Amino acid sequence: MSLPPLPDIFGNYVLGDFNEIAAPPPIDWLPQTPGWYAVAAALLFLFSRYSWRRLRHWYRNRYRREARIRLQALEGSEDIVADVNRLLKLTAMAAFSRQEVARLSGDKWTQFLNSQCQPTPFDDGDCQLLGAGVYQGSSVDSSSGSRLLRASLNWVDQHKNRYDD
Repeated sequence: MSLPPLPDIFGNYVLGDFNEIAAPPPIDWLPQTPGWYAVAAALLFLFSRYSWRRLRHWYRNRYRREARIRLQALEGSEDIVADVNRLLKLTAMAAFSRQEVARLSGDKWTQFLNSQCQPTPFDDGDCQLLGAGVYQGSSVDSSSGSRLLRASLNWVDQHKNRYDD
């Protein structure tokens, strides 16, 4: 059994004379005014400048990452005072000019280290170890060595170099 055929005019007879609506063209996704090009150019410039500054900051601080790795490798060193002092001197020469750092020793060296970092990482005992302990060659107990190593890591991470704003 099949359904009867549909009439020629199906649905509401009043709507038979209406025509289909003409849809407007789709909206273009591109900016419509030159102002948007200026905004896009400004945003691109700002993003490029930010990216360049971050990359330059990361590159200029590579000596910190290397010094941190080397300091952490000195954890059980037998002559930790001389090794830490040597590594701090190399790090300071990378951060500042060679003429400024190479001639420093003793109290002037420890004053320089403390003046470049706030709060000062090295206490009086650490300063005495760094200033005179290298030349005396005496062995250091493990607590003093680990305290000196922690203070040195703190200095490497927090000191202000010639590139810092």
